[in-house]
Amino acid sequence: TLTPRLRCPELRNAQGCNTAALEKIAKRVSAKNADGNVIRVLTNSAEHGVLDQRDFFDRDIVTTGKVNGYYVVDRGDFVYNPRTSTFAPVGPISRNNIGKGVMSPLYTVFRFSARHTDFYEHYFRSAGWHSYLRGTASTGARHDRLSITTRAFMQMPIPIPPAAEQQKIAECLTSLDELIAGQGRKVEALKAHKKGLMQQLFPREGETLPRLRFPEYADDDRSSFKPIGDFAKVTTGGKDTQNKVDDGKYPFFVRSQNVERIDSFSHDGEAVLTSGDGVGVGKNYHYIDGKFDFHQRVYCIYDFTDHASGQFFFQYFSLHFKKRVKQMSAKNSVDSVRMSMITDMPIWLPEIAEQQRIADCLSALDALISAETDKLAALKTHKRGLMQQLFPSPEAV
Repeated sequence: TLTPRLRCPELRNAQGCNTAALEKIAKRVSAKNADGNVIRVLTNSAEHGVLDQRDFFDRDIVTTGKVNGYYVVDRGDFVYNPRTSTFAPVGPISRNNIGKGVMSPLYTVFRFSARHTDFYEHYFRSAGWHSYLRGTASTGARHDRLSITTRAFMQMPIPIPPAAEQQKIAECLTSLDELIAGQGRKVEALKAHKKGLMQQLFPREGETLPRLRFPEYADDDRSSFKPIGDFAKVTTGGKDTQNKVDDGKYPFFVRSQNVERIDSFSHDGEAVLTSGDGVGVGKNYHYIDGKFDFHQRVYCIYDFTDHASGQFFFQYFSLHFKKRVKQMSAKNSVDSVRMSMITDMPIWLPEIAEQQRIADCLSALDALISAETDKLAALKTHKRGLMQQLFPSPEAV
C-alpha cells in the first residue's frame, strides 16, 4: 500500500491506498478504424491534452484516406503519447474529453473499468507515475520519444484509494483548475485590453494622430514622425550565451524573452533591447534603466535625446516593430534584423509631456498584468505541490 503525505481530515488515520497494475483496472483499446467510418483525427498534446488535429496544427497532418489503421477512441478513453517534451518529460497521458475520433497507432489507448475517472485524469497530470516509465522504457530511435512495450506499460502500478477519497481529491483539484483557468482568462483579458488601448493611443497606419488622447492634448493637432536614428543610438552586444553566469550580478539580455544573469556590464542607463535574429525576432522586447550586458545578436537602443521618452518608445516600438521587419523581409518568416530596419523606422513623437502620460498609463497596466501573471504562476505552483502530496509515488512506500 501507499500512503499519501496529505489526506482529507476524515481519512488521515485510514490505511494507505492499495495499488494494482494498470491492466487490472483498465483494458487496452486496440480496435482499428478498418472500415474508415471515423475520420476525425485526434492528437494528444503535452500542454493541452487531447485535441482535434485541425485545432492543434491548423491543418490536417494525416489525410482521411490514411486513417484505416488508426485506433478508434471514445470519449473518456485515456491516451499515452510517448513523445517527450518540457511539459511532459516522459510523454503525456490525457483523457479524451472531446468525443469520438481516431488516434495514431504510435499512441497507447486504454479504458478504465470504473465509470468515474476524474481522479485518474488528475493523477496522470502528476509525476507519480513518471519513475516507473523512466525505469522501464528506453529512448527510441528518436531521442524525443520513449520506447516501451504495451505489456510493460499496462503493468504500471496505479494507486487505488477508496472511492470517497478519489472523489474528494478530484473535486479539490477540479475546483483549483477552475480557479487557475479563471485567473488565466483575467490575464489574457488584461493583455487584450492593453493591446486595444495601444492601438488607439498611437496613430494607426496612414494616420497622423491617435484616435484616443488625454483631455489636455485633445486639441493638439501637431504631428511629428522621426526615424529612431534621429533621437537615439543603436548598437549590438559583445557577449555570447555561454557568458551567462547563474546568479550573476547584472541582467544579461539574450535572444529570448528570458533574461539571464552575468557578472559584467557594458551599459549603464536607460535602454530598449530586442532580438536581432532567431525565433525571437519581432517578439522579444525589454526596457531597463541600470547596469546590464547583452548578446552580440541583440540590438540595444539607448542614449535618447530630451525630446524622446525611453518608456514611451518601448511601448510604441514593441507594438509596431514586428510588422515592419515582416514587411521588409523577402521571406514569410523573419529570422534576421538589419541595423537600418531600426535606425530608419519612423516613430510618432508627440510633445514629451504627452509621451510621458501615455508611458505612465501603459506602464501601470504592465505592472497590473505582471502582478496577475504572478498570481497565476503561484496558483500553478500551489497545485503542483498539492498533487505531489495527494498522489503517492512508489518512492513514498
